[in-house]
Amino acid sequence: MKNSVKETRLPNLKLLKRGKVRDMYDLDDKLLMVATDRLSAFDVVLPDPIPDKGIILTQISLFWFEIMEPIIANHVISSTVEDYPEACQPYAETLHGRSMLIQKTEPLPIECVVRGFISGSGWKAYQETGSICGIRLPNGLKESDKLPEPIFTPSTKAELGDHDININFEEAARITGQALAEKVRETSLAIYQKGAELAAEKGILIADTKFEFGRIGDDIILIDEVLTPDSSRFWPKETYKPGGPQKSFDKQYVRDHLNSLDWNKTPPGPCLPENVINHTRQKYLDALIQLTGSNYGL
Repeated sequence: MKNSVKETRLPNLKLLKRGKVRDMYDLDDKLLMVATDRLSAFDVVLPDPIPDKGIILTQISLFWFEIMEPIIANHVISSTVEDYPEACQPYAETLHGRSMLIQKTEPLPIECVVRGFISGSGWKAYQETGSICGIRLPNGLKESDKLPEPIFTPSTKAELGDHDININFEEAARITGQALAEKVRETSLAIYQKGAELAAEKGILIADTKFEFGRIGDDIILIDEVLTPDSSRFWPKETYKPGGPQKSFDKQYVRDHLNSLDWNKTPPGPCLPENVINHTRQKYLDALIQLTGSNYGL
């Protein structure tokens, strides 16, 4: 497909792993992280890539990494391909805009989820129990309501193809240790608060999001991606109306399409019609432009 990178093949470099979206290469003392145009939904990587999606995700993450530096350091060494080691240079065209040279870390074994609005699995849990991840919420909330204050609702980190499982804070603390769990809870809420306020000024409501943290010695830093349409629910502020699902800038559009099909949410995923692919690309691009003020030539 034109303008799309479903999988990178960089034979001079050592492939470490392929995730749902990112290909990681081991450069000895550093890593090369390349965001492809793969799209996963319901933890299944779909057969059709979304053109330029990896570039959009990378540029949004770089935007947020810089903004969040007063709160927490991140893993980015450089996103300028000319700065990368010599072995990367033959692949400059592929890497441009969609890659980062990053520090090696020991990723924490939990996903750090923050919810500012009630939606998705949080809404489902609230309907059943009146709480999310053990946090009791007020009675009478409607779907997509803004919560009285953002809440930290961690989950396990599943292997490719498996589903993350929501857990309470006590379970997260058992996995990581109490002090570390408290630190990432506090940091996650601070990042979300700052990001949500800035995004709202630009007409985007960040309903919920997930962060990943890595350890370098005794230091904890922000890794992977930050406040992107892949890791978050982005809603247009101008059409927001609680009481049901919202229009979105994220892959909810694809999920809705998939939910209309006779598909059991297990691999292989169904092919996407061209209009769904194009519409999804435009939604991601709209989010990039609205947040950063630039389309990065896309």
